[in-house]
Formats: sequence, structure tokens, C-alpha cells
Amino acid sequence: MLSELHVKNFAILDEVSVEFGKGLNVLTGETGAGKSLLLGSVNAALGGKVSKDFLGSNGDYALAELLFDNDACVRDLLEKYELPESDMLVISRRITDTGRSVSRINGETVNASIVKEIASRLFDVHGQHDHQTLLYPAKQLALLDRYAGAEALEEAAAVRALARDYRAAKKELSDASEHGAARARELSMAQYEYDEIMAARLVAGEDDLLEERFRVLSNREKLTEACAEADSVLSTDATSVTTGIGRALRKLSKASSLDPKLESIYEELRLAEEQVGDIAARLSDYLSEITGTEAELNEVGERLDVINRLKSKYGRTIEAILAYAEEAERTIAKLSDFDGYVAALTEKVKKSEQALRNEAAKLTAIRKKAADELSAKVRASLSELNFLNSEFTVEFRELEEPGETGAEEAEFMISANPGEPLRPLAKIASGGELSRVMLALKTASSGKDEIETVFFDEIDAGISGRTAQKVAEKLATIAQTKQVICITHLPQIAAMADCHFEISKSAENGKTRTTLQKLTEDEVPRELARMLGGAEITDSVMANAREMRELARKKRDS
Repeated sequence: MLSELHVKNFAILDEVSVEFGKGLNVLTGETGAGKSLLLGSVNAALGGKVSKDFLGSNGDYALAELLFDNDACVRDLLEKYELPESDMLVISRRITDTGRSVSRINGETVNASIVKEIASRLFDVHGQHDHQTLLYPAKQLALLDRYAGAEALEEAAAVRALARDYRAAKKELSDASEHGAARARELSMAQYEYDEIMAARLVAGEDDLLEERFRVLSNREKLTEACAEADSVLSTDATSVTTGIGRALRKLSKASSLDPKLESIYEELRLAEEQVGDIAARLSDYLSEITGTEAELNEVGERLDVINRLKSKYGRTIEAILAYAEEAERTIAKLSDFDGYVAALTEKVKKSEQALRNEAAKLTAIRKKAADELSAKVRASLSELNFLNSEFTVEFRELEEPGETGAEEAEFMISANPGEPLRPLAKIASGGELSRVMLALKTASSGKDEIETVFFDEIDAGISGRTAQKVAEKLATIAQTKQVICITHLPQIAAMADCHFEISKSAENGKTRTTLQKLTEDEVPRELARMLGGAEITDSVMANAREMRELARKKRDS
């Protein structure tokens, strides 16, 4: 449930905080006072489109913030997007004077798509023109699925997935059938590439070994000269290191017998002699191993050229080149047996279509059952909304081929007056009738979803008198199971409110300012009297307002 709305510097709303209650929350005020701006701020907070034009004159940013009293119904989404959990859920949107906006959930910055996904479980907004979406059959089908509940939504998701698979399989078959010449070229190219790679007889890791051997062969004269000179210095020269250490050891051997302190130095020098001897031996072995001819150098270079050429065409490593060859081999197998390939694709399309039709049939059965139930509830609600002897049904039209929305289209059909035939909703409904049909649908589906808060902006458009009273009673009915927030100009609806807020506009210091006040029970009749009587509120108008409030209270309580 929405517990609070906080708006700052949003057009003419300097700073407004509204603490909503349970049941029916009504907002009233003169035309232009800023009622619809509140809806605009709600839409902004919930990720709707907004521009810097909404920015007021009292700062370089605008803020819209919604507080919900718990996050139980979106806890899985908070966990999915690694957002903080809390006893309260806070959704906010900050819009700067540069047009940049930042959305946050429980203090964490998020993108608009996440806000909209989470908000879709918390809030249902119906603006002055939102009921126009009822005119589109696609929207009507989506509404029917939502009414049918979780089973329909799961089946609809399964149908969408199968329809995409079916469409992809058909496209693959069509492409295969239409591109015979291209197929021959593809086969020829794949065969050429495969043969070229296989002819090289590549071995994983051989390029590293060849490059190392190439470096040695290319520099063998320099390596031989350097190692021979080092060998001479270490062991073969008359003044070599080995000779010098040997003389030093003989001297220290005698001296250490005279002073024991020299024994450790003698031992370290003896170890050094062993190490130098070992190095000299390894160097001598290396000199004997440095072999190779110009022919071998050319051979290694040519092999590296082959590998590097293949790398430039098929992959940066030998492993990647061999993987490319495996893919080419699969392409050859597929295109070589093209008739078999097409037959397999045809069978795949057939199975995919059958799976789609089977799943779509399940969805159709769920929809038709739900449509009968929804139609009966809507007819009952329309009767209560002053549609006399109206008819309402959901008409299904089977598609030639199932698609992502299933095997049929659905359209709401209505007869608003006795003796009139059933016609599509778009053909007969006036603005006032559309508002009532939408309210009837909302009433019928009340309790079918997890959404706790519904916002109606001027649901009363185009209605008055007894019909207005019926609409008020219907809103009160919805408010028994959901929190309802309603912007209205009709006293019949305002009188039904559990919480009544008055929005007013005034000019102060050359600036227009909008304020919002929650009315006490004693203050409500005064606002109802204004709505009933206009500029002049007489005693009789006040008496009428008090009576209207009392009757509404009794009706609401019953």
C-alpha cells in the first residue's frame, strides 16, 4: 500500500507530502489547482517519461518520492537485482535542470526498466486517457490473461517462447530452400577451408616450439661465440676462474690449519668451485648441442609462415584454427546431404508447429473459461453502473496460424442499450461509457492480482447524476480490497472517501503555489458544498452536503 507521496519543486508544487490511508482516498480542488500534477509526479517516480519542463522555479532539481509500507510482494525482485530490503519500500526520481534524471529504490540507483518492473506489482495507474487502451483488441486480450491469473500468464509465456521457436525454424527452412546457389558456394568455400587447414597437419603448441627453434637457428653464430668465450673464462683458459679458485683453495687449506676461523671461508670457496665447475660443464654441453644448418632454418621459417598465414585467416591460435576446421566439417556434412538437411528442418518445423498448437489450445481453453466468468461479472457491474439491460461478452476469432499471442484474437463486445446488437467496444462507447466499462472491468478483476494500490484520475469524466452515484459506490467496492486513490470533480465520489484531500492554488509574492490539506470529518462537508454549489455556499447547500456525506457513510459501511 502507498503510505506517502512526497513531491518537491515539481511545476507549481513547491513541496507537498501526502500520507494516504487505506480504502478510498479522494483528491479534490478547483480546475487547474494541480491535481493532475500529482498523478504526473507519481508517473515520474514510477519510471514514466518526464522532461526538465516539469522543473519548478525553486531549485535546480525536482523530486518525486513514493513510500510503500512493505515490500513483500516485490521481495523476489529486490533479491534478483541485489537491492536493499526494508520494512518500507522507497522509490524516488530526481530530475535536474539539465534534463538528467536518477531513479532510486531503497537508496540504490537503478534504471527505469527495473523501476517499471517493480512498480507493476505495486501500482496501477489510470489517467484521464488510459481507458482508451481498452479500444485495442491486443490490450483486451492482455487484460483477459491477467484476469485469468497465473496459469494463463504462464501458458501465455510458454506460447510466446514456442512461437518464437516456430518462427525461427520456418525462417531456417525458408532460407535453406531459397538459396540454392549460395548453398553451393558455401559448400565449396567450407571444403576449401577445411582442406587447407587439414593439409597443414597442425599440432597444438608446435608454433611456440618452432618460434623458439627459429630464434636459436637465426642467432647460432652469436650464441656459439658468446658461450665459447664464457667457457674460456670459466675453465679452459690458463687464467680461468676454475684455475684461480683451485690455487686459492690450496692456499687456504694450509692457512685454515693455522687459524680455524678460515675453515668457513674455505668451505664456502669449495662450494663455489663446485658451482662454477657445474656451470662450465653445462655450458660445454650447450656448445656441443648448438647445431643446425641453413636448410633447417629455412625449413622452420617456412613452417612458421604456413601457421601464421592460417592464423591470419582462421584464428589467432592453433586451437582456434582447429576449431574453425571442425565447424567447416559440420557445414560440409550439412550441405553435402542437403536433401536430408531440408527433410530434418521440415520435420523440425512440423514438430515446432504442433507443440505451439498444443500449448495454444491449452491457453485458449483457459481464456474461454475466464471470458465467461469475466463477462458475467462485467454485466453485473455494468448494471450497477446504470447500464440498463446491457450485454457484454468476449468474442474470439481464430487465427489462421498461432502466433506469440496464441491461436486467437479476443475483442470485447457490448450492447449498451436494449435492442442494440453486440458491437466492438470501440464502435459504440462514448467517453463516459468507456470510463464505466473500465471501472466495471477493474471491479470484476479486483482481487485477481497482487496490486494493492489503484490510482484513478478523473474516472468521472462524462458522467453525472445517478450514474455518478453508481460509480462512487463501485469505487467504494474496489476500496474494500485495494487502496484506491481518485482525483475527482464529482461530490458523489468525494462523499464516499475514507480519506479526503483538498488541493488549492494561491498566488504569493508573485508566484503561484499549490498546497494540499487532509480534511477532517468536520471539514469534508464544506468541500462537498463547494463542489455542489460553486462560488456561493448557502445553508441549504451545506445541509445538502452534510446529508450527502452521511448517506455515503452509511452506504460505504453497508
